[in-house]
Formats: sequence, C-alpha cells, structure tokens
Amino acid sequence: MGDIRYINSTLKNASDSSRGLDKAIKRRKSLQKRLQLASETSQLLSSVWSKHPSTRLRFGDGVTDLADAKGGSTPGFHATSEEGERFIQLSATEIARYQSLLYANGAKGGHRRLLIVLQGMDASGKGGIVRHVFRQVNPMGVHYHGFGKPTDEEASHDFLWRIRRELPKDGWISIFDRSHYEDVVMPHVYGTMAEDAWRPRYDTIRRFEKELVADGCAIIKIFLVVSRDAQRKQFLERLDDPTKYWKFDVSDLDARERWDDYMAAWQEVFEQTSTDYAPWYIVPADNRWYSRAVASELLRVTLKSMELNWPAADFDIGEARRRLDADGAKPIR
Repeated sequence: MGDIRYINSTLKNASDSSRGLDKAIKRRKSLQKRLQLASETSQLLSSVWSKHPSTRLRFGDGVTDLADAKGGSTPGFHATSEEGERFIQLSATEIARYQSLLYANGAKGGHRRLLIVLQGMDASGKGGIVRHVFRQVNPMGVHYHGFGKPTDEEASHDFLWRIRRELPKDGWISIFDRSHYEDVVMPHVYGTMAEDAWRPRYDTIRRFEKELVADGCAIIKIFLVVSRDAQRKQFLERLDDPTKYWKFDVSDLDARERWDDYMAAWQEVFEQTSTDYAPWYIVPADNRWYSRAVASELLRVTLKSMELNWPAADFDIGEARRRLDADGAKPIR
C-alpha cells in the first residue's frame, strides 16, 4: 500500500466500482444492495492510504508536536498530484451519496448532523478545500460560514453565541472557516484579554463539543499546516494578480511576523481540546491536492460511519399510486 502502482490500480478499481454502483441504481437494485455497494467503494478508496489519516494525522496519536508537522509532506499517500486529484474526484461522488442520505434522514426527523472546523494560518487553503471536496454535494444540506473579528453585537454576548447560530440543522453539514478557537488563540497571541478570562474557555469548549456529539452531531476538526515559504509564495501570487488583491490584507503580514507565537498558541489548543469525541487532525497543506484528499477521506469515512439507511415511507404507497393513476386517466381540458 502507498506506492504509486498500488494507488493507480486501486483508484481504477474504485472508479469501476463507482460506475457499477451507478448502474446498480439505474437497475433499481434493493436499497440494501445500493448501500452495500457504496460501502465497498468507500472501503476500496480508504485502502489507498498506507496509514489512514484518522490515525496518522490525529493529534496525540500520529502527531504530538505541531513543530514536527511538515507542510510539504504527504503522510500515507505518496503519489502524484494527478492521482491525488483522481482520488478526490472519486471520493466526492461517494460523499455526495452519503450526504444525500444524511439530508434525507434529517428531513424525516433524524438528528444526525456534521460540523467541520477548518483552521490554519492565512493562505493555508481552507477555501480550496470547500470548493473541491464539496464539489458534487447538494447545496441544500450544506452550510458554510466564515468567522472574522467579532462584530459589536457578537462581542456583547458569550463567545459561543455566534457559533451556536451557525451550527448544522438536523441532516445538514456546517463548515466553519475559522471558529470558536479564534477566541482563544487571538487573545493568547496578542494579549487583548487577561489570561484568566480566556484560559477557562478551553473547558467551555470541551463541554460544548461533548454536548454536540452526545446530541448526534459529529465533529471533524482540521488544522492545515502551511510552511512559511509556501505562505510567502501564496502572498506574492496574490500581489502579482490584480484579480486576487481582494484576498490580501496587510494584517496577514502582521500575523506572519508572530508565526512562532501562533504555533505555540495552537499547540496548546490541540493539547487542551483534542479529545476522543472531537479530535484534531494536523494536515500538511503545502500540496493542496494532499490536504484536500485528506479532508475528503475524513469526511467520507465519517458520513459512512453514521450507518444511515434511507427513511421508510410514512404514507400508503399503494394509495398514492392509485391517485396518480386516476389522475392520469382524466381527460386534459
């Protein structure tokens, strides 16, 4: 596992399996058969990884110190960018199927839902993950929200007030570009709040996330590790392209000058809030195809693990057919 020849072969088999699932659906196979085929395809995709991201990149397991995470590395997936893109495309198809299943259950009273937290230094590729990993999902059922500096109204409330307003509804996926963790890291780095005011937030966050999980909301927390050199290249690219000026903010350079302070603050965040119910995944992000492949894998496997079934009809199917048949027999006026 993990070498290019194995990955090529596995992706081909996964592609064939995915097309087979589409044909099975068109042939109106049983619901259980469809779910079984989807599960088999997902397992085949997961076998591409020499060590699965859920363990290799999990803080406290595969990663214990942020300083050891290298932005340019690709742990567990040593292949070409082309193979990485192919993996993302195949995985996106399966994600779309599982997301439809999640949404259908939510529409019929199910409480399962998913929160994805994306964090990382500026230009680490958070927006690109959203565009690529979710390219095939139904927009109905996915909620994206980016958190910036709290507004006056938000600042007048508890720091979780604005977070709670954006949480996923039953059957939905919410994606946070930055999150409640900014309300710990920023005062830690810049000293804008007394330490005895922001430090207790770790405990508040742990309780908050534990309550969410207990109530049926799965949580995926990803920190994108970009190297200083890769970030510099991204910034220069924005300055060289007038269509990307809007992406650049001088405050990004201020944050860059405090790089070590940010890394120390995030290290403490991981140590304090990476839990069994809501672990952190430390994902190298210099190679955008790799970070997107990891996010895609974690998302697909999490949705699959919910083991959802299609909701049963809560109406008389025969009666509905009879009414439609009767309606079709009526002359058109």
